[in-house]
Amino acid sequence: MKLSDDSCYRALTARDRRFDGLFFVGVSTTGIYCRPVCPARTPRRDRCRFFVAAAAAEQAGFRPCLRCRPELAPGYAPLDSGSRRAHEIAFRIDRGALDDGGSLEALASEFGMSSRQLRRVVEAEYGVTPVQLAQTRRLLLAKQMLTETRLPIINVAFASGFASVRRFNALFRSSYRLAPSRLRKLSDQPANGPSLQLTLCYVPPLAWGRMLKFLEDRAIAGVEAVEENAYLRTAFIGNHRGWLRVEPVANEHALRVEISASLTPVLSKVLARLRNLFDLDARPEMIAEHLGSDVRLAPLVRREPGLRVPGSFDPFEISWRAVLGQQVSVRAATTLAGRVAQQFGESIETPVFALNRLSPSATRIAASETTEIAQLGIVRSRAATLFELARCAGRNGWTDKTPSQPVGPVDDLLKIRGIGPWTAGYIAMRAFHWPDAFPNGDLALRKALKVTSAQALRSRAEGWRPWRAYAAMHLWNALSP
Repeated sequence: MKLSDDSCYRALTARDRRFDGLFFVGVSTTGIYCRPVCPARTPRRDRCRFFVAAAAAEQAGFRPCLRCRPELAPGYAPLDSGSRRAHEIAFRIDRGALDDGGSLEALASEFGMSSRQLRRVVEAEYGVTPVQLAQTRRLLLAKQMLTETRLPIINVAFASGFASVRRFNALFRSSYRLAPSRLRKLSDQPANGPSLQLTLCYVPPLAWGRMLKFLEDRAIAGVEAVEENAYLRTAFIGNHRGWLRVEPVANEHALRVEISASLTPVLSKVLARLRNLFDLDARPEMIAEHLGSDVRLAPLVRREPGLRVPGSFDPFEISWRAVLGQQVSVRAATTLAGRVAQQFGESIETPVFALNRLSPSATRIAASETTEIAQLGIVRSRAATLFELARCAGRNGWTDKTPSQPVGPVDDLLKIRGIGPWTAGYIAMRAFHWPDAFPNGDLALRKALKVTSAQALRSRAEGWRPWRAYAAMHLWNALSP
């Protein structure tokens, strides 16, 4: 989306939440940059500079506002074809692609380009380099942790993606003209216990009840649970194991995340996965405007404002769960998923009675035998598919991250015996978090649209691009209570 400076200023004076995250405003007289929803007094037009990204504002010498806190600004999904590639790259950087030794060359190879081309694409869209984008992301996450938790500063430095405390302190001081310890003194958060709490913001509306119901119906026993108005699950990233709880914050467009202290070293990855799971970077008003032009979808869009596509915390988990869901009911697939987790998942102790198992890893399932999987009551051919899926996931590197583009992984999935267009589309939709993914041939979608063939379904869905995954969610919901 391209916005003129005048449009940005009008949105700023109106404090229109629909523009939160689309741009930032730097105020020349204070040297501070803010979100368009900042409660501070609106500056004069001639004192404002507008930026498409927080990194661009910081590169121009502005410091983040302590009132509206730019680190809480919601992200956004790709909106137009001209800048889609730059947004995809920025999305991967925001998900930590350049952390833990990640290089520009490796990231560029994911997109089939050289590191020089990647820099040029990002700079053309955001006005800053990929490294500057990553640096700003780390600084803003560190600022959030300093504000919302009492984690020791050394833990904050490493958890936000910095390789050394010295580098963290130097960049924080030079960028924000404030020592990390000084910002900590301004925070009134209580001391840390066995867990810490952080906030994840989103662009409203969010159909939380519908999201929670979808996840509850498919919750894997021992791994996931829904209690009252919250989603809970176990988690493992690398050698770190723990649990988390997510619930909405009353009267705010935000989710409160409680995370076990054991996951602190991989906190940035946990938060990124949660944004994927709850689709928090979606722009619901833009999606609704597009899908609402379809006669069949219009009443569904009005009935479910803020409907999101439930994503994944672990791409492999959604993938094997999708295989189990072939040609059986949701309830039957959920029962089988619980058995798989019990057999192949690692046990874990948590303060939540319902959470006692980690989701099985691709490595563990790939090391098993097809007969071992089939003994759980799974059809032998499907057990063989599950085994091959685990090998494919490990071999192609999407066991612990979302692929930047689903085309290659989907092609790999379709080569596995027992995985067809429906399963591959569903995995791309949820595990790979692709907004235009579509489960071709789905019987429920054909029933909702009253079409008899998969070809007719595909033809009808063409008009929903690039939001076909959201259209599918609306149609599935139309058939459920």
